Amino acid sequence: MTDVLRDNPISPTVDFDRDGVQHGFLKLPYSRDDSAWGAVMIPVTVVKNGSGPTALLTGGNHGDEYEGPLALSKLAQRLRAEDVAGRVIIVPFMNTPAVQAGTRTSPIDKGNLNRSFPGKPDGTVTQKIADYFQRSLLPLADVVLDIHSGGKTLDFLPFAACHVLPDKAQDAACAAGMRAFAAPYCMRMLELDAVGMYDTAAEEQGKVFVTTELGGGGSSTAKSLAIAERGVRNLLIHFGLLQGEIEAGESVMLDMPDGDCFVASEDDGLLEMCRDLGARVEKGEVIARVHSARRTGEPATEYRAKRSGLLAARHFPGLVKGGDTLAVIAEVVG
Repeated sequence: MTDVLRDNPISPTVDFDRDGVQHGFLKLPYSRDDSAWGAVMIPVTVVKNGSGPTALLTGGNHGDEYEGPLALSKLAQRLRAEDVAGRVIIVPFMNTPAVQAGTRTSPIDKGNLNRSFPGKPDGTVTQKIADYFQRSLLPLADVVLDIHSGGKTLDFLPFAACHVLPDKAQDAACAAGMRAFAAPYCMRMLELDAVGMYDTAAEEQGKVFVTTELGGGGSSTAKSLAIAERGVRNLLIHFGLLQGEIEAGESVMLDMPDGDCFVASEDDGLLEMCRDLGARVEKGEVIARVHSARRTGEPATEYRAKRSGLLAARHFPGLVKGGDTLAVIAEVVG
């Protein structure tokens, strides 16, 4: 017998097929102590003008990453229907409970939205959000942009990214979108575990998918926000949704070919980074040390690069635990 999924409880207050500009919500019923008939209200903007491609733009997949929510909120304020050829769906605060709490995961159910796909219509709040994107929003889209940064625990070189995909036409379209975003760096990204990711859900539906990592440290900067805003506009121009010239810049092409890119801590303690973001490192070089925070006189544990390349990401807080990623080293490929 084939299992039939029930309908998702989320109801949109916008009409995705109507021309014009609409600001509304994805309304998810959520009964709780302080509101028996309450709801999680996920803001959404739809800008549509006739036929054409659909772009689904998301930020706030993780609630402590701010370039996406800021850039997309500003876009929702100023984008006019007459500027668009097709449809742009903007969800700046994808995991709204996490954004409002300033946390990576949802304060309601501790769900990591970017590890919850395909979701469940009868699951937790986070699983219901994932299911709605999986079955209702992703099928509408031709191109998907999900804006990330490092949040409170990582810091990245600012890059746009795509994954290596088996479908070569899809792979080429994603890579072209990544380059059009025109971040200072472009990354062919390797995921430690792609199961449950929004990225994977979009790619498995055949969508053009582009993502980013635009800094970190649990905040944004004028520079990182400018990269996000320029990149969103460039991407919409590239796919024919906006008119204009792409504001191009020099992008360094990076690759994460295998697990040797990652350097992980086996210790708890104080992090001493020996190289800064963007630095060239050589295989075998000490890139970090972890010092005991429990006693003096103990030698620090040294962590060495397993390959040569650029230091593309680093752990952000000064305290680390065993299992934390300390650094990511990417190869320069162009």
